Amino acid sequence: MKSPISSLQWLPLIFFLIISTSVLSTTTTATTLFDIPRLSPLGGILQDPETVFSANVSDDFETFYYNQTLDHFNYMPESYSTFQQRYVINSKYWDGANRSAPILAYLGAEAPLDGDLRNIGFLTDNAAEFKALLVYIEHRYYGESIPLGSSRKVALGNASTLGYFNSAQAIADYAEIIIYLKEKLQAQNSPVIVIGGSYGGMLASWFRLKYPHVAIGALASSAPILYFDDITPQDGYYSIVTKDFREASETCYQTIKNSWSIIDEIGSKPDGLSVLSKTFKTCKPLKSVNELKSYLKLMYASAAQYNSPPRYPVTIVCGGIDGSVPPKTDILDKVFAGVVAYYGNRGCYVNAPQQISETTVGWRWQTCTEMVIPIGITNNTMFQPSPFNLSSFIEECRSLYGVPPRPHWVTTYYGGHDIKLVLHKFGSNIIFSNGLRDPYSSGGVLVNISESIVAVHTVNGSHCLDILRANQSTDPEWLVRQREVEVQIIKGWITQYYFDLSLSVNN
Repeated sequence: MKSPISSLQWLPLIFFLIISTSVLSTTTTATTLFDIPRLSPLGGILQDPETVFSANVSDDFETFYYNQTLDHFNYMPESYSTFQQRYVINSKYWDGANRSAPILAYLGAEAPLDGDLRNIGFLTDNAAEFKALLVYIEHRYYGESIPLGSSRKVALGNASTLGYFNSAQAIADYAEIIIYLKEKLQAQNSPVIVIGGSYGGMLASWFRLKYPHVAIGALASSAPILYFDDITPQDGYYSIVTKDFREASETCYQTIKNSWSIIDEIGSKPDGLSVLSKTFKTCKPLKSVNELKSYLKLMYASAAQYNSPPRYPVTIVCGGIDGSVPPKTDILDKVFAGVVAYYGNRGCYVNAPQQISETTVGWRWQTCTEMVIPIGITNNTMFQPSPFNLSSFIEECRSLYGVPPRPHWVTTYYGGHDIKLVLHKFGSNIIFSNGLRDPYSSGGVLVNISESIVAVHTVNGSHCLDILRANQSTDPEWLVRQREVEVQIIKGWITQYYFDLSLSVNN
């Protein structure tokens, strides 16, 4: 879903990111900017967003470009600049504007749109039933939707040009395009449902709150809107990772928990890093134990976050740790067997050369400005303590971009504190869907706020699983049921909208 960066224009930033990561891994045990698991509907070893960017999509999709406003909130001369924003339409099943048939609008997130077109199935799977027009809108600064002359070098060059890169501008983009399309298609009476997953799920819920006149409802899948400003305990994420592994296998959990001190002990010896490099078949000699520990920590996190059927990556990892043939007695040999089980047989592991994608660059800016998700690790997990330190995080971001984050802005602009009290009377028509095996569900809305702001979750679900493409042969019954519940709720919103519309017309 993300295009690899190959141009020399990226070299200074790539070099800085690599150097920063290396320095941080050897100087602090606190959670850093580089250790926070990223949000994405697509991910994990089975569905890596990096590999689906160029995937073919159905001929039913038509690509268009909208002349988008650079800055929706100011009236300076440069605010009126425009850029080409990509959106894609599928009208195969639409019953037309004359019948006020609905519009399902997918709000793109921190990646090019291509992977979503191939893998986000909720819209296409239900288009015929809703007789809906499908619209997919790409997030500014990703994919082909690059402001400031469509030059990534210019758009991502410094904090001044990156300043137009935020969630408020993004949902304003979506509102402008949806209104434009309804006017163009003479579909002013067609109800709009916005849909998003992960960060896109946050955008969908915020869109419904900020633009209720544009969308009658929102499906926000795996949207951790409460993982800001210490509303959610910082160890919520890794507590669920731990729970997932412990439920899969107590011995696997104990092996992982005991491995960290052994890595530290071996790494402290004169030839320890060499021993660890050999044990884990690293692509390059390890420079520190934290390099290895960070790799393992993020592997376990990814396995848990995307622990989806039919393979269930947590089970795969634990199968490697517990069931290696012949049986292994050394703990680190067991851990490495888990690495091989997850990633498959490769020439080397841990520190392979990586291309820095546009999503990595873009999302790092977003987390360094407004998307400050304070994920840390306390004493209650299978990991070594690694608390989130806001002061250190701010300094990391300041050194990278020259500007500090605004850690309280999301809750100031969108809300979050006392959400049930606030939204019980104020908001309506939002589905917050979650799978409780998803570590980010710890920051999600898990209880109904009102009759129409509802939580739909599954005990065994993972990150954004409900909006991925359905598979009749492998989807478990609980997942099928979750999607059916969501469809029925949306149908109810649309039915109520048509009833209200008929009353307004008759009056």
